[in-house]
This record gives sequence, structure tokens and C-alpha cells, in this order.
Amino acid sequence: MKLIHRIAVGLVLVTGALAVPHAASADDYPNKPIRFIAPIPAGGSTEILARDVAQGLSERLKQPVVVENRPGGAGSIGSAVVASAPPDGYTILLVNSSHSINPHVYKNLPFDAIKDFSPVSLMTDLPMGLYVHPSVPAKNLEEFIAMAKAKPDGFSFATSGNGSAGHLTGQMFLDQTGLKMVHVPYRGSALAINDVLAGQVPVLVADVPLAEKHVRSGALRALAVTSSARAKSLPDTPTFAELGMKDMTIAIWIGVLASPGTPKEITKKLSQTIAEILKEPALAKKVTDRGFVIIGSTPEEFAAVMKKDYDRFGEVVRKSGLKAE
Repeated sequence: MKLIHRIAVGLVLVTGALAVPHAASADDYPNKPIRFIAPIPAGGSTEILARDVAQGLSERLKQPVVVENRPGGAGSIGSAVVASAPPDGYTILLVNSSHSINPHVYKNLPFDAIKDFSPVSLMTDLPMGLYVHPSVPAKNLEEFIAMAKAKPDGFSFATSGNGSAGHLTGQMFLDQTGLKMVHVPYRGSALAINDVLAGQVPVLVADVPLAEKHVRSGALRALAVTSSARAKSLPDTPTFAELGMKDMTIAIWIGVLASPGTPKEITKKLSQTIAEILKEPALAKKVTDRGFVIIGSTPEEFAAVMKKDYDRFGEVVRKSGLKAE
């Protein structure tokens, strides 16, 4: 009986050990491909950055990092994939400042923007800009404001979507100037800029990296940028602050999140690797030439920025009464 008892106890212990799931560990991470969810259409400056970083991760981590475009729902479709993914670091998410804006604009998101994700890295930030099609006679911001005041609702402005950083930047501009313009949302920045270039919408609010080549070619006219100092890629374009609109100083960030509960050892490994990738001379030049400011933060630093902007943009949305259309 004693022998049988010992065998029974041994079987219980072995079975119990087998029942405990193997915790994700940074020691053998990654040992399979990583999904990099981009909740935006292909072709925009942010999506191109994601592909550059994905390639660098693949090379350094010795595993494929595959970018999957999941646009729609103001980014909620792609974000929901990561929010419900296993906490093992094999599903990561590309995000921008809209991640901190959307919860205040869309009331039925299938996730909590702060609690349902593990911060990995704040990769870069960049300024937004206000641009007009050359058919608009205004040569500078002062002239444009005068024209728009003389013609209420006579102008429309394109952005990458409802609740996007462009949308909120445009709304802040309207709130501070008292102007009225019609918002025209698109499913992505590339689609928005195409219609403005074609003259179908006269005004664009978009990030500098997306618009700068069109400004240099004369296809767009830049009126002002939201950075605290002039953008290196558009040195002749004044900042809103220079023009007396200091509250229009806005840094739009781009970062990476993982699913909730991802071990800190894994998010730290990813953040350190991303920082190394962004500092590589060839990529760093490529990224800064596009107008991005390289950061490469720790997960903790990114968490703080996300929360700060969540509170700041929430206040802006409440004051403006901005709602999803």
C-alpha cells in the first residue's frame, strides 16, 4: 500500500507540474515569428516606419517580424487583435497619438487604451502641419484665417480619419481661431493627401513626413507646423507658436505596444532592440530626413507619455465637444 501511495503522490505532482503553463521568458524569446499589427492602411509615413523597424527586428532577433495591416474602426480593429492576444510578446501593435485620443471620441471601443496593453517603446515623434492646395490664394496663415473667416463653412479639411491626430489638431485650430470648416475623414493619411493633391479638398492636416515632398514640389503650400521649433525638413515654414498660437504646439508620437500582461523582461528586450535599430546611422538618417524625431524610450517612459496625452487630449475633446461622425 505504501508503494501504491508513493506512486499516486508522484503522479499527482507530475500532473500538476505539467498543468502549469510555461511562462514566457526573454531567455528564449523569440523562438517563432512575431506579428506586428499596423491598424492603418499601407503607404503612409508611419506605416513605412513600422516596416523599417520590423526589418531591423527580424535581423536582430533572428525571427521573421511580419507587418499586418488591419485598418478600420479608427484603429480599433487592429488594436483589438493585440488587446486579446496571448501575453507572450508575439503580437505587437503599432500606435500613434490617436491611441490616447480615441477613447474620448469613441465610446464603445472593445478595449481600454491604457489598461489593456503593455507599453514597449515610444519610437519617434513628429510635428503636424496645416497645408493648402495651390488653388487656395492664401500665401500664409494670417491670410488663410482671414479668408476662412470671411467664408464660414466655405473650406473643408482632410485628415486620416475621425479621432485621428490630424482630426484633433484641426479641431484645436478651429477652436482657437473661431473658424468653421467641414471635416473630411479618410481611412488613412495616404488617401487624404491624394484627394487634396487632386484638388478635391482644399485643406489638409497631416504629419510633416507625409506632406514635405509635396510642399517642396509645390503641390502643397505649408502654412504652419505644430513643433516647438521649425521642422528641419520644412525650414521655411513657421511654427504656430511663432505666429502667436502657442497652444498649437503638439508632438505626435509613434510607438509600439504589446498585449496586456506581457512579461517586463520581454517588453524591455523589445524596447532595447528597437532603440538600437533607430540609432543605426543609415536608418537614423532615413528616418530623420522624413521629418521624424527619434526617441527610442523605455516601456516606463512610454507609459508616462501615453497617460499624459490621454489626460490632455481628453480635456481638449471635452471642451470642444468633438464627437465621432
